[in-house]
Amino acid sequence: MYTDLCKKLKIEVPIFAFTHCRDVVVEVSKSGGIGVFGAAFVNSLEELKEELDWIDARIGDHIYGFDIVIPSAAVGQGTGMSAAEQEDKLWEMIPQEHTDFTNRILTESDVPKWNDDSRPPMGAWTLEQVMPMLEEALKRPQCKVIVNALGTPPDHVTKMVQDSGRLIGALTGTKKHALAHKEAGLDFIVANGGEGGGHCGDVGSIVCWPELIDAVAPMPVVAAGGIGNGRQMLAAMGMGAAGVWTGSLWLTVEEAHAEMSQKEAYLQAESTDVTRTKTYTGKGCRVLRNEWTEAWENPANPDALPFPLQLLLTSDLRRRTEMYASAGDAQKIAGNACGQVIGQINDIESCRGVVTRIITEYIDALEALNSLMPQE
Repeated sequence: MYTDLCKKLKIEVPIFAFTHCRDVVVEVSKSGGIGVFGAAFVNSLEELKEELDWIDARIGDHIYGFDIVIPSAAVGQGTGMSAAEQEDKLWEMIPQEHTDFTNRILTESDVPKWNDDSRPPMGAWTLEQVMPMLEEALKRPQCKVIVNALGTPPDHVTKMVQDSGRLIGALTGTKKHALAHKEAGLDFIVANGGEGGGHCGDVGSIVCWPELIDAVAPMPVVAAGGIGNGRQMLAAMGMGAAGVWTGSLWLTVEEAHAEMSQKEAYLQAESTDVTRTKTYTGKGCRVLRNEWTEAWENPANPDALPFPLQLLLTSDLRRRTEMYASAGDAQKIAGNACGQVIGQINDIESCRGVVTRIITEYIDALEALNSLMPQE
């Protein structure tokens, strides 16, 4: 379990915990793994500074990672406009039909309206929005890893990160993009199997992991998608992975900020209750199936818009279902991203408890596997 990647990062176990919750980042890192803070839904540089200040004040000598979203392709990207101008232009591109349809679902679900007339924030999903946040993260001594969630980072981003003495990686679910990551000189890749939550591909982990590991060898590959226990981690490591990337595991832990109603939605879900849909962001994103996803599947209703227009379209839904998570039928339309492994997550654990459990299960599974070897 102690891989070269562990040595480079000086962590005890190669368990990467992707999360939007600062508390989880700190507790996983203090438990021997590495918490990775997802910045996609951070709405301003000031908000990011507050989050990272909080982490830095509590993480001690442990390290953490920073996950960004710089897509390879997106409507309106590369126009030369400022982030604000770009966002204004994108809002103008959303058809009224889609806005009306979205508002109708929100009204029918009895989710309270936002408390003012402000336009919902987009988050950080374009290069122009991400760069100031990345620069801020690179000021933090304990932030040692940068990961791009959608596509190969631009060359200047990779150089900036590596010149700062940090590692940079990126997610992918295809051999083509894995080779592009390697060609770009990244330090590692995250092989994202189709079972994974959030943005994911079509190829299942048991096929995706070894294919990408072989394709980019000897480059380190962190396995993602469908890892909820030590047996699954052992399977990934047995295929040659340098570590595991986990996300759904941390949605219901004690330290997670989510409302209990949202945690209950996850805890009650089976592996068959998730679906891959473009109806929240415009890219294939695995979430809990609900009335929102089913409404968009109806051929009588509008089709999802391309990324990031659909992301903007759903921004009001996102902030309202988060703020009023227990009101009306919020959980029946909320974009609760998670992987198929959610069916294994039935109890609320602490972050340290999860890390300890995975290590114990890994050791037990390894001993059971070794016992099958012929005895002399």
